[in-house]
Amino acid sequence: MDKSFMIFLAVGIAFFYVVTTYVGDIQKEDEVYQNSEYKQEHKYDQYKTTDSIGEEILDVTSADQETQVEAWNHSSLKQEFLDIFPDFNTMKTFVKNRVRGEYLIGRLTDQISKVEDAFFSGTMNAEEAKRALEKLK
Repeated sequence: MDKSFMIFLAVGIAFFYVVTTYVGDIQKEDEVYQNSEYKQEHKYDQYKTTDSIGEEILDVTSADQETQVEAWNHSSLKQEFLDIFPDFNTMKTFVKNRVRGEYLIGRLTDQISKVEDAFFSGTMNAEEAKRALEKLK
């Protein structure tokens, strides 16, 4: 390839990187420039906190029931929770230690118990169990 084309391509990529990073920082810092996509992506950030040992927790104690479920479904903790499967006791401990909010803890614990019973009775295979744990309505 031509050297001038490679230089043009490198400058273009660097420019694109700088612009997207700069715009992202502006959106984070200034509400006037936040678009709806940014707001939707960070809608539940207010419920993320850190406990005394530095682990992320989801604290939805002040939210209504629907918001608690939505915050869980959009939380990064959900994937961490699903990675524990099929250790159901550890999953229950995870919910007890990393989630705050009585309604959400109750729903998750009930869901884990139902899936555990179905999984060990043979009415649900591993893939179905994981999909059932993934859906919290």
